Amino acid sequence: MDACSLSISSLGPFASGGILSQPGPPADLSSRCAPVSRPLLLNRRRDEKRRHSNRLCVKLYPVEHLVHRILTSYRKQTSCQDERLPMITTVIFDLDDTLYNEVDYCRSGFASVAEHLASRTGTASAGSIFQALWQQFSAGNRTRTFDAALELLGIPCNDDLIRELVKVYREHWPNIALPADSRDVLEQLAAKYTLGLLTDGFLPAQKLKVKALRIERYFKSIIYTEELGRDCWKPSPVGFEKMLQALKAPAQQAVYVADNEEKDFFAPNGLNMPTIQVMRPARIHTGTTSEPAGKAKYTISRIAELPLLLERL
Repeated sequence: MDACSLSISSLGPFASGGILSQPGPPADLSSRCAPVSRPLLLNRRRDEKRRHSNRLCVKLYPVEHLVHRILTSYRKQTSCQDERLPMITTVIFDLDDTLYNEVDYCRSGFASVAEHLASRTGTASAGSIFQALWQQFSAGNRTRTFDAALELLGIPCNDDLIRELVKVYREHWPNIALPADSRDVLEQLAAKYTLGLLTDGFLPAQKLKVKALRIERYFKSIIYTEELGRDCWKPSPVGFEKMLQALKAPAQQAVYVADNEEKDFFAPNGLNMPTIQVMRPARIHTGTTSEPAGKAKYTISRIAELPLLLERL
């Protein structure tokens, strides 16, 4: 019998109005029947309800069970999706060749060194010294730039002079400016995300760059890894761990944006942070790594592409 076709009459005499609504014998029984006591009526009523309920549940239970399984499965799927796609709340930036072209800083530093050396020696003009320095740098000499340029100019060179020029280079006030696209991106992201800045490099050079670019106001936390110790430079994870702690951000919800594949992405990848490489055309560090752990999960050619990418993560 179909559950929907059940009727009062099909449930027997105890489902009729007489027994369920009034004490005493049922109205349609013969007067020869003995009166029924109230406890007995209550027991009959309970038993009849139980039989009625069992007949209905046998038919309805499979449907209810199916609905329950569907809802449970949906909740589990939604939960898994939330775990796979956490909402990004924090964006941590590298500095050099990420927010501006580092080559501009190099050019500014060589100009300062050229002026200092010209006034110190009086044997060559600042212009000729700068040209010699830039020639060496452009040729890929990044470790003995000063030595080679002085030799080319015929200027006597020793370790003390080299240390002096390095000091001038690192402590000069940089003639650099934040590109318009970087400023637009920082303005846009600062209104939606918590921003941090984590940068390697010698001090005070890195701090002077930040001040010259006028970007301190965008970041809730700035970490100079040099202040943590030379062994805390990237690819060390120490700076990243301290940044996440300072910003109170789970690693999975914090993106790191940088440029140098040879060192920038090992640590954040190891912490399970999403990583994005900005491949500026004028970037200095163009080396790559064959290790998958060192490669960024996403790449963009312009920093202006960053906001849209973050929305998709």
